[in-house]
Amino acid sequence: MQLGAWCDRGGTWFRVWAPQRDRVEVVFAGHAAPAAHALTRQRDGTFRAYVAGIRPGSRYWYRLHGDGLFPDPASRYQPEGVEGPSQVVDPRRFAWSDRSWRGIPLAALCIYELHVGTFTPAGTFAGAARRLEALRDLGVTAVELMPLADCPGARNWGYDGVALFAPARRYGRPDDLRRFVDRAHRLGLAVLLDVVYNHLGPDGASLAAFSPYYFSARHRTPWGAAMNLDGPHGDMVRAFFIENALHWLREYHFDGLRLDATHALIDDGPRHFLADLAAAVRRDGRSPGLRRATPPLLIAEDYRNLARMLRPPPRGWGLDAVWADDLHHHLRRALAGDREGYYADFSGHMHDVAATLARGWFYRGQRTRRDRRPRGTDPRGLAPRQFVICLQNHDQVGNRALGERLHQQIEPSAYRAASALLLCAPETPLLFMGQEWAASTPFLYFTDHRRALGALITRGRRAEFKAFSAFADPRRRARIPDPQSRRTFLASRLNWREARAAPHAGVLRLYRALLRLRRREPLLQVASWRGFHVRPLDDWGVVLVRRGRGRAALVVVVALRSGGTADLSRWRSVSAAAPGRRWRVLLHTEQPRFAVDAMPLRTELSARPVLHFPRQGAAVLRLAQRSSVRGWHRPLG
Repeated sequence: MQLGAWCDRGGTWFRVWAPQRDRVEVVFAGHAAPAAHALTRQRDGTFRAYVAGIRPGSRYWYRLHGDGLFPDPASRYQPEGVEGPSQVVDPRRFAWSDRSWRGIPLAALCIYELHVGTFTPAGTFAGAARRLEALRDLGVTAVELMPLADCPGARNWGYDGVALFAPARRYGRPDDLRRFVDRAHRLGLAVLLDVVYNHLGPDGASLAAFSPYYFSARHRTPWGAAMNLDGPHGDMVRAFFIENALHWLREYHFDGLRLDATHALIDDGPRHFLADLAAAVRRDGRSPGLRRATPPLLIAEDYRNLARMLRPPPRGWGLDAVWADDLHHHLRRALAGDREGYYADFSGHMHDVAATLARGWFYRGQRTRRDRRPRGTDPRGLAPRQFVICLQNHDQVGNRALGERLHQQIEPSAYRAASALLLCAPETPLLFMGQEWAASTPFLYFTDHRRALGALITRGRRAEFKAFSAFADPRRRARIPDPQSRRTFLASRLNWREARAAPHAGVLRLYRALLRLRRREPLLQVASWRGFHVRPLDDWGVVLVRRGRGRAALVVVVALRSGGTADLSRWRSVSAAAPGRRWRVLLHTEQPRFAVDAMPLRTELSARPVLHFPRQGAAVLRLAQRSSVRGWHRPLG
């Protein structure tokens, strides 16, 4: 469609979809060109025109006959805010240095999610770019940015975007974002972007002024009317969002997209919108000039556990991966005792934790505990890397009333053990910013809407927790941080200085060691279920076993709830791997370098290994080579 403003040979093309309008003009601000230039109507309901002399940096509105001036729905930048004039941007002017970048395959993905405004004190693309070396040294392979589409106000999570093609001006200019991606690629890091196609923000949106067909007359979501993907003129709405996805991938060299709340993309048509999106990205999503080996990745956020989303066409929609929160919910129930809301559907029993690790998600068609309705489908045939798992993400921290992180509510030893489980599991791990050093700062919900709307947001936010026992008292609810307060936003900013001091520095060393192990240990790099076994340890832990060719074997023992004794010879998958051979501890989470109050495990390592955990902890073991039996009892890392 090529919507928006496109520079070409000393001028600019303008194109906008406004099927119900008889007349559309482009109006320029502070420019020598005529004050207004009429666009020509096309058969598909778009209007377009070429205006000579309009160059990058020019600012413009669209005048809709009888209704006034509006920014471009496909504006590349809104320097004066989402209700101000749009700015012409020529992405070809940026000098990329990542021509040799090959991309990161799904099998090697380890994601680090961050919010640009709270990741650094500067709260900008440039500030975040200065911390990319730290993420490379940590050992992750991809950075995922929370949504960037511009919206009103000076601060926002990003899910209230209304200018879907324009990077949020509060973080910098479009080329500042390009510099961030370019620098990440030079450091060997992929960059993913969270995009929101299921709704627009509650303030500042102008899409409806151009066309009433952007919104569905039949479907609704928790945020209001659904986007029109299957009704009259729905083909143009689908094309608008597909063009938006291609815009981020091609103009900014992003390596993939995380698709927010895809269960709210309601489409009853013969071919689901997500299938069309996936096909378009594979066909046209490669950035011009890049040597990327694989197409950009598409990762969905979806609670329904639908295997067809991940299956290739024609049986499926062709997405690459999905956020799989079932493991998080079981672990949160097991470690922190959460049992209200959706946590009521999860037991936290080690048997259920093991079952989830073995299949990618827990619900595969069983009835849920709360509403007794079936949920999920059989994931058979899907690869483990197609399931993105976590201990923390922006939702699971920020949607809590006080923004507490998991490590702030459980014992440090339990957090270290859970971290080892996350990074040694066969699924794709996701870290949330600050998790790697057990950051003391919360991540709270924050907004900056106009006063009247902001008051409603504050009341609504506190009312959400009325049904939770901890906030049944109205006085307790009144102490939930006000999303509209700037203090709430500032409290969520990471304090990078604490990462160098105990006990945070020990946690950071643990994460670096675990990620180094995941990167270097061949059996942790296997991207299939082959040779993988997981078993519960009564109700206090789990054992993960990786068998390779010949007698290669790796075992991860995780004590999550308490200490205990793990006799690994009880499991045939372990004992059969090691006739007459000894085991070697590669890492355990209670080493003094990781824990200021270390309580090391005791081991009896032989062909029949036994581990004694004095409390929560985790150990990674590998069969020792015959030539290196001496010193087998000494942990590495």
